[in-house]
Amino acid sequence: MAKVAVIGAGSWGIALANVLHTNGNDVTVWSIVEAEITMLREKHEHVDKLPGVKLPEDMKFTTDLEEAVCGKEYLILAVPSVFTRSTAKSMKPFVKEGQVIVCVAKGIEEKTLMTLSEIVEQEIPASDVAVMCGPSHAEEVGVGLPTTVVAGAKKKKIAEGVQDIFMNEVFRVYTSPDVLGMELGGSLKNVIALAAGMADGLGYGDNTKAALITRGISEIGRLALKMGAKYETLSGLTGIGDLIVTCESRHSRNRKAGMLIGQGYTMQQAMDEVKMVVEGVYSAKAAIALAKKCDVDMPIIEVVNKVLFEDKPAREAVTELMQRDKRVENSNLEWDE
Repeated sequence: MAKVAVIGAGSWGIALANVLHTNGNDVTVWSIVEAEITMLREKHEHVDKLPGVKLPEDMKFTTDLEEAVCGKEYLILAVPSVFTRSTAKSMKPFVKEGQVIVCVAKGIEEKTLMTLSEIVEQEIPASDVAVMCGPSHAEEVGVGLPTTVVAGAKKKKIAEGVQDIFMNEVFRVYTSPDVLGMELGGSLKNVIALAAGMADGLGYGDNTKAALITRGISEIGRLALKMGAKYETLSGLTGIGDLIVTCESRHSRNRKAGMLIGQGYTMQQAMDEVKMVVEGVYSAKAAIALAKKCDVDMPIIEVVNKVLFEDKPAREAVTELMQRDKRVENSNLEWDE
């Protein structure tokens, strides 16, 4: 049994806290929102973000960050990506060498173009940092539906430690050393999912969705490989697997926001309607900045940025993609003549 703190009491943090407790770990959940902690203590359920998932009576809830962090072997950092740096700064005075911080949100910081694990390493040099991601919606993990994810870290023993505390008969955890590939796949797929949602909102069909998923992983792969990630990661759970579930699932907030935009909502109206953090909106600008920095062509992500931030109608964006210059599908393949 490990002592674990889940930093962040959103739907994903609560679902993972439930998995950890089921596995016999000593679990404390932290939130900066006092009303949220009061609700969790009184109802043992997050009635707003994960209704129907009952939490055990002996799970602890606190707004005291020092209490949450001190003495824990693992710190599961589950706040939205836009709050990763500020939360890490607040945690730093209490983190001791040897504690493992597991980043489970997905995103790229717009100003610095850093991944979440890079932010934590910068803010808390004493910690060992890991990541965990894959095709995993909180609504399904919370009720124990079979799910597979990947734990990544630079050190094998760190990834295996994360695997040990999370893995059970319905939550299967693989390990990987390719942290960069995992984080790029997990972040950039949210932007593609916005495009997939827009296609749904416009009333387009399965052909369109399949094209967006396939060409989307091609875009993500081009950038990730240029930055040093591995092909195997992009073809695995944290690449194509995560992309499929986020583009297709009724639970996907990125797909839902995109669908609303396709139906005529503005970006802000869509985010307000979803009522949860839409990570793809925050990652979109960072994604196109990385593409320009690495000189990589990412047409889907480019038009998503135009729709989000330049008021380009979603239907016109699709037309722009369809009317691009003629190309071969894969420039690495050779013709006989």
